Amino acid sequence: MRRIIFFLLTVGLLLAADPWSANDVLAPESLARDLKTPLVIHVGFDVLYRASHIAATPYAGPGSKPEGLDALKKAVAGQPHDRDIVLYCGCCPMDKCPNIRPAFSLLHDLGFTHVRVLSLPANLKADWTDKGYPVDRRSE
Repeated sequence: MRRIIFFLLTVGLLLAADPWSANDVLAPESLARDLKTPLVIHVGFDVLYRASHIAATPYAGPGSKPEGLDALKKAVAGQPHDRDIVLYCGCCPMDKCPNIRPAFSLLHDLGFTHVRVLSLPANLKADWTDKGYPVDRRSE
């Protein structure tokens, strides 16, 4: 019985783990229509950013690592706290992403009030690149 209760509590915590509300999640097609207004920041792994990323977006580092969170602080330094900021990673399905939640939480803890996350249910390739939305690729 204890194992069943522990399992149910664990599943409940995992399902409640998103620090954002439904209003904080932005659909790819919405962002693709307006990439110039928000500050869009990649908070994933360097290797993925170098291979392909949303066009004209800066890299802040992985949100799952202290150095990535430090880089994110630098990326938003000097921005007004009501600036529209969109975070994305795209390394894996969004519900399993190790980077997006810590990055989102950090910005809220810093007092930013208009932080959203880009909805990438599968990954950046399937949910952005394969749909023909603008990307920058590494030149080879």
